[in-house]
Amino acid sequence: MDIVETQSHTFCEPPNELKLKSGVRLGPITLAYETYGELNGDQSNAILVFHSLTGDAHAAFYHEGEDKPGWWDSMIGPGKGFDTDKYFVICSNVIGGCKGSTGPASINPQTGKPFGLSFPFVTIEDMVAAQKYLIDHLGIKKLLCVAGGSMGGLQALIWATQYPDYVQSVIAIATNTRHTAQQIALHEVARQAIMGDPDWQNGDYYGKSIPARGLALARMIGHITYMSDKSMDEKFGRKLIAKERLGYDFSHDFEVENYLKYRSGNFVQRFDANSYLYISKTLDYFDLSANGKLTDVFAKTKAHFLVISFTSDWLYPSYQSKEMVRALKANDLDVSDIEINSSYGHDAFLVEVEGQTRLISHFLARMQKGASHAGKPSGHSL
Repeated sequence: MDIVETQSHTFCEPPNELKLKSGVRLGPITLAYETYGELNGDQSNAILVFHSLTGDAHAAFYHEGEDKPGWWDSMIGPGKGFDTDKYFVICSNVIGGCKGSTGPASINPQTGKPFGLSFPFVTIEDMVAAQKYLIDHLGIKKLLCVAGGSMGGLQALIWATQYPDYVQSVIAIATNTRHTAQQIALHEVARQAIMGDPDWQNGDYYGKSIPARGLALARMIGHITYMSDKSMDEKFGRKLIAKERLGYDFSHDFEVENYLKYRSGNFVQRFDANSYLYISKTLDYFDLSANGKLTDVFAKTKAHFLVISFTSDWLYPSYQSKEMVRALKANDLDVSDIEINSSYGHDAFLVEVEGQTRLISHFLARMQKGASHAGKPSGHSL
């Protein structure tokens, strides 16, 4: 069993605060991060992995005394897709998060109390700017790859477009270049669930009762969007909970009801409601082509791309990845575009291990060999 410890790096101490996209300055900033594998002598094997909305820096291996590994342990480790016998893998918790990085639950140095809603709004660009400080701290001059699914993919795209000289390749999984009206609407319903909980208290609930009911409801909504109709039917169908007949009351009759309650109950014990509000808004603000055509955004990008989507993902449907791929190819970039046939919906990027391992292992091996920009772009459906 591989053991890992979460580390932290603090930077942007006043008066050198980070200027956010909103114009507000934030500092000091702490990022929690973990590393897996060893950095080689010429620092050519570093991979930066990003988490999704409710993830954290604990992407793989085990913490001392715990029996649950990191959220992408199936993909990061010896002999896995991100092979830690070959690569040095880094994952950090985003700013705005609640798992060791500076966020709404952190202490505001000016007041000595948690930020709450006084925490500034952050964008994907701000998250990446903070990560750049971490990579500089680690002494890494260029990343072999940046990779992530869902919100992690958005961060990877910003690295490729904002810091093109620092990124050799990008793995963007189940992601897009801007949040659509449907995605924004789903997040707004979740936010209203949190803010409608009396215990939310306008974000000032620290040291008091947390808005558990609102956050649990928000998580239930999220879980529904992560699964496909087929995966829910295969997993639950209309199975009853240890019953032979319907109860004809408002207790839980169906297994799917019990599942949502169980998963959301666990979630409220590990995640901060205000962080959910802030990070969901960060996602909604994301629009890579807000200031011009998407093809122009990728004009300075130099990276090789592996873009993976899933047939049953209705939250980040494949057509959104295809839009990205067209813009990349319009700039004559080396792009491998793969759509994996899966019934798992958006969750596929976490559970379709075998197919992704094969694709990612091959792609990273090619990157490590220094494949030329002249490599032939390809489009596949598995």
